[in-house]
Amino acid sequence: ALAAKGLSPADVVAALQASNVIVPAGQARVGGTEYNVLLNSSPTSVAEFARIPLRVVAGAPVLLGDVARVADGYAVQTNIVRVNGKRATYLAILKHADASTLAVVDATREALPAIEAVAPQGLELKIDFDQSLFVRAAISGVVREAILASILVSLMIFVFLGSWRSMVIVSTSIPLAIFTAFLGLKFTDQTINIMTLGGLALAIGMLVDDATVAIENIHRNRALGKLLTVAILDGARQVAVPAIVATLSICIVFFPVVLLYGPAKYLFTPLALAVVFAMLASYVLSRTLVPLLARMLLPGEPVEGSAATPEHEAVRSALARLGAAFNRKRDEVWGRFQAVYGRALETVLAHRRFTLVTALVLVLSGAGLFGVVGTDFFPTVDAGLMKLHVRAPPGTRIEQTEQLVEAVEQQIRQVIPPEELETINDMIGVPTFYNLAFVPTDNIGEMDAEILIALKRHHRPTARYMRKLRATLPAGFLGSSFYFQPADIVTQVLNFGVSAPVDVQIEGADLRRSYETARRLRDAMRTVPGAVDVHIAQVLDYPALRIQVDRVRAAQLGLSQRDVANSMLISLSSSGLVAPSFFLNPLNNVNYSVAVQTPIVRVASVPSLLATPLSTASGGQLLDPGSAPAPAAQPEAPALTLGNVASVSPGASPGIVSHYTVQRILDVAAGVEGRDLGSVVGDIRGRIRALGPLPAGMRITVRGQGEVMTQSFRSLALGLILAIVLVYCLMVVLFQSWLDPFIIMGPGALVGILWMLALTGTTLNVESLMGSIMAVGIAVSNSILLVSFANDRRVETGVEARAAAREAGLTRLRPVLMTALAMVLGMIPMALGFGEGGEQNAPLGRAVIGGLAGATLATLLVVPVVYSLIRTKEPTSHLLDERFLAEERGEG
Repeated sequence: ALAAKGLSPADVVAALQASNVIVPAGQARVGGTEYNVLLNSSPTSVAEFARIPLRVVAGAPVLLGDVARVADGYAVQTNIVRVNGKRATYLAILKHADASTLAVVDATREALPAIEAVAPQGLELKIDFDQSLFVRAAISGVVREAILASILVSLMIFVFLGSWRSMVIVSTSIPLAIFTAFLGLKFTDQTINIMTLGGLALAIGMLVDDATVAIENIHRNRALGKLLTVAILDGARQVAVPAIVATLSICIVFFPVVLLYGPAKYLFTPLALAVVFAMLASYVLSRTLVPLLARMLLPGEPVEGSAATPEHEAVRSALARLGAAFNRKRDEVWGRFQAVYGRALETVLAHRRFTLVTALVLVLSGAGLFGVVGTDFFPTVDAGLMKLHVRAPPGTRIEQTEQLVEAVEQQIRQVIPPEELETINDMIGVPTFYNLAFVPTDNIGEMDAEILIALKRHHRPTARYMRKLRATLPAGFLGSSFYFQPADIVTQVLNFGVSAPVDVQIEGADLRRSYETARRLRDAMRTVPGAVDVHIAQVLDYPALRIQVDRVRAAQLGLSQRDVANSMLISLSSSGLVAPSFFLNPLNNVNYSVAVQTPIVRVASVPSLLATPLSTASGGQLLDPGSAPAPAAQPEAPALTLGNVASVSPGASPGIVSHYTVQRILDVAAGVEGRDLGSVVGDIRGRIRALGPLPAGMRITVRGQGEVMTQSFRSLALGLILAIVLVYCLMVVLFQSWLDPFIIMGPGALVGILWMLALTGTTLNVESLMGSIMAVGIAVSNSILLVSFANDRRVETGVEARAAAREAGLTRLRPVLMTALAMVLGMIPMALGFGEGGEQNAPLGRAVIGGLAGATLATLLVVPVVYSLIRTKEPTSHLLDERFLAEERGEG
């Protein structure tokens, strides 16, 4: 119809721009009254658009309704959303960086009833893929672990000390230190999240360390026959220096987080701050509250080791007698254990060189486990979510892609049992309902689809279903490709903007050469064990129709290349891209987009494409409503068409062109399954080197989690070295000795950590590294207790180093075991990794348990040997100790 009237799509757009405007005409004063002058500049209804004149042909006006169908319609569909097999509308809700996930979700849920009240009847609103469920479950798990750890630690203190009063005194430190840590987090603008709660759960076992050492030393001094007040003062004085050194050592070992940057910094700085605040609060409480509570609660408690009188025994209750019997049995068992330890200590002190050689062999064997353990950036979390990307052959229409996705859904339902399947959501085509800059997608055309699969709470491992789908889908849908993408919020954040854990970017200006290299690398990466879903992200063979415009011929007809391009763009992609126009509906005051476009069914063949009318930039002659009609003699001339000036040939073109720092890139992406990320990335780097010399201007870079993992590990390693130096300097200052810190800082914790990770199949990741740092700090604190006591005994009695080491081991056996067991018991719930997201913090707990097991053995058996060999000279007592000793001798 356009061509018959000598018009083109550009003429229609020009007429709309001239006739659909909202311009105030101003004011006029008529007969002493001022009027607002309103023009019919814009149609008042959709039907009026059909009466807009386009041109006068042969004396008759050509109206828009003569050449076009005017309707209140919709844009060309480029996206289809399905929920459980039914068409749906999907709305993605994002949050600001400083907003709470739980608060946003709760506010959304509260708004739903008001929306449903005014929605059409039968419309169902449902929140799907609620990431807050994972967050709530993970936080609940951490809180549950913390409560269970507190109970286990309290029971351990009761078993060792046999005093419910002492258990209450020590356990009081836990909630008070945690509340103090909350205040510190508030003042540093941190929030209550998985990382801060994980740090507090990690610290629970240590929060009782200072209080445990203090109360145990008070019990020991009371057993020596001292009055309660004297025992409290002496007990607090004797552990004052070791306690502050131990606490500051644990705080200093978290110094490496200062050197982290990027997302890793924001992940682990809150954890470190939570631990440091809680530890400092715990030390202050052990110096103030613990002595006070001991003076208030212990007077009514019999002294450890004393026998009750017959009169007292007669009036005691049955429960008290049961407790006394338990204490007698406990003392008996503890005496036997102490005797066994004493004999073992005598043996290692008698064979010191053999002991050191054995310890060295264990250290070397532990160092050999580095290659066995493997490295990951972050533990894998089974959130019960899967995100399957389906790519049909390039150029597939969206209707055909929907049919393909429906068949894929049926296959998925055959693999996953109905009792474990929660929902399946399909997002087909290019999404338009959210900003792609914030929610990246691999969909680049109508042949792409993302299938989001959510499993119910009690489900079998998600990785198992992913393996089954990888094996069955490609064989059932030839010509289509499938790969899984990260679905849970944690992994998406840790991928740092790319769509896979491993993203190999091939940078080069020549896409053809880059694609050949990408294909070779893709095939090589598929041979790497543990690398799955290896694919090239870009599509470079999208079907294309190449239109070759004869520029000379077009110029002879009064057309330019821009005229041809504008006419084609309006016809195929609508005028909304080049000449946006809007209609304000006076009935509802809503703006609607007015778009001119050739119906898709009218461009269903190459001849129909070549029949597209063309016109110059000025368009045809427009009818001026205010002027006289055009002369009747104006001839009707058919419009020029694309076929008059151009030819069409089939070809291919890139479906998407990606850039990184301006340069063109191709991405070869891969997932990781059944193997650690570090080993997979290492093998991929080997495959890259095997490609040989690259063409000039081409560069290959490995990005994703592997890149950030390497950077984070380097910064953590540097920070750990600096932390060790700082701890050593701290102990030198407080002990006034260069030798004692060397004795205290041994590698026992690191050996235990590596063995524990190897035995439990846990990788060395940032979580386990944080646990390793913590274990090293606790190991140092326990060794400080032993070495400090040995030094004090040598100063007070003048015994030789070997005897002082033996006495220190026997005397400090109970507090060392209590502090180590408190931490181990506190970490057991976390190390088991139960509950939603439990796998996230499990490596941290396992590293702490392994490190403490190795460090405790080293403290009780190796440190005394090293002390007896190295401490040949008598130590110089601390000035504070000298003052108290002088006061006890009556010299002060």
